[in-house]
Amino acid sequence: MTDILDLGGRVALVTGAGQGVGRQIALHLGGAANSGGVVVNDYVLDRAEAVAEEVRVAGGTAIALQCDVSDHAAVKAMVAEASAKLGAVGILVNNAGNAGANPSPELGKPFWETSPEVWMSFLGVNLFGVMNCTAAVIPGMIARQGPGRIITIISDAGRWGDAGLEIYAGAKAGAAGFMRSTARSLGRHGITANCIAIALTATPAVRRTLEGDPERLKRTLEKYIVRRPGQPEDIANMALFLASDASSWITGQVYPVNGGFTFAL
Repeated sequence: MTDILDLGGRVALVTGAGQGVGRQIALHLGGAANSGGVVVNDYVLDRAEAVAEEVRVAGGTAIALQCDVSDHAAVKAMVAEASAKLGAVGILVNNAGNAGANPSPELGKPFWETSPEVWMSFLGVNLFGVMNCTAAVIPGMIARQGPGRIITIISDAGRWGDAGLEIYAGAKAGAAGFMRSTARSLGRHGITANCIAIALTATPAVRRTLEGDPERLKRTLEKYIVRRPGQPEDIANMALFLASDASSWITGQVYPVNGGFTFAL
């Protein structure tokens, strides 16, 4: 029986994959049918190496590459090295997020009391990082003459807004708009571009925060139709679908994977 989630031999690059959601996406793609291997990226090399080893122990092919996605030249070098070691990247998952490797200590202030240099903590990773990585893989995807998949992890903050997270929400909304335009530009080459919008997800950092405050967790989950936090596997399942041959006629879309926190028409 044909596996509809076959990856067609494509090499996957997952950014920010040393922990949390990115780690699980790397494990899913590395273990999928006809995987061409996975490049595990993180700005902390030891984390990336640990996840790459998990993929290899499970029987997949993986390499770890360190890079800060907000650094355009470093991203180009990473993609070149990945292509030399595994082949042209055919699946890109822009997962790296939050405030990056060096977050500004002033991020907690109202954004109107901070400077553009502070805003770059969010913009550099969540918007420019997506642009850097996407631009770096497109030539190889086109040259490969095979289906390409670009998947960007955004946040429901970019769909409905979050008080106190104006710059982060703007960066995520910008990434979604960038993906829509990219989808229009690349469709003729057989390359699709989609987003996954996530909400409360039980990554290790989130679990530590919420499990220590049961009342806060209860209040938070009252906003969710499915009364539980998301798990990294929930997002990785959608990423695998969008990376696979099963999604070949889907592009330019934003899929909320959020337990019903918000809806999409």
